[in-house]
Amino acid sequence: LRQAGLSVVMTDIAEPRALRRAVSFATAIYEGSVTVEGVEARRAASAEEAWALLRRGCIPVLVDPECRILQEQHPEVLVDAILAKRNIGTRIDWAPLVIGIGPGFTAGADVHAVVETQRGHHLGRIIYEGSAAANTGIPGAVLGYTRERVLWAPAAGTLRGGLPIGSRVEAGQAVAEVDGQPVTATLSGVLRGLMHDGLRVEAGEKIGDVDPRGVREYCFTIGDKARAIGGGVLEAILHARAGHWWGQAL
Repeated sequence: LRQAGLSVVMTDIAEPRALRRAVSFATAIYEGSVTVEGVEARRAASAEEAWALLRRGCIPVLVDPECRILQEQHPEVLVDAILAKRNIGTRIDWAPLVIGIGPGFTAGADVHAVVETQRGHHLGRIIYEGSAAANTGIPGAVLGYTRERVLWAPAAGTLRGGLPIGSRVEAGQAVAEVDGQPVTATLSGVLRGLMHDGLRVEAGEKIGDVDPRGVREYCFTIGDKARAIGGGVLEAILHARAGHWWGQAL
């Protein structure tokens, strides 16, 4: 969206749980700043700082899980990309255009449009009536691997000692630990995603993934799924601005 010339402000929780941290603007919450494919994001402490960062061409990222910034500012578009698989509070009247990402939203009820997130023929498609496909609980296949490529927390506790994103790992190798119990890769490849060190996790929770293709570059560039979803959001915004689907342009 930023590359298309739109001004983007992001909000997140105080301890983001993104897996693909190398290509997530949420990383700015931990590190102060992050650059993804030439686009820089910086943590902002206030709405005033956010607007200053926008003027500099950065994406500001605010710790604002309740999205209280809406009480001060009134954006044209609000995108709920929490990916909670359910709507945890977003309302259709929060902005002239409200877009929900993935299952849990109903276009025309709690959002104006939904973008499909399930891999396959309809990935990135805009839904103007109804909902996205239900969550299958099965990770997308990479070289035929689904659940095998995912790293799961072996116990409840604190995630520690994770290898750097992009590290080469072998099947059976420990890539991190949770309260002393190893988080073990079940196949060989590169460590594409892993939650931030120090986060509290639950037993059986998805905390990372290994890419069996073994191409380190893929860890630091946006994947096909995220790019398709982003394209769907951009299409929905441009469609609305042209006034094609609810009567008035933004």
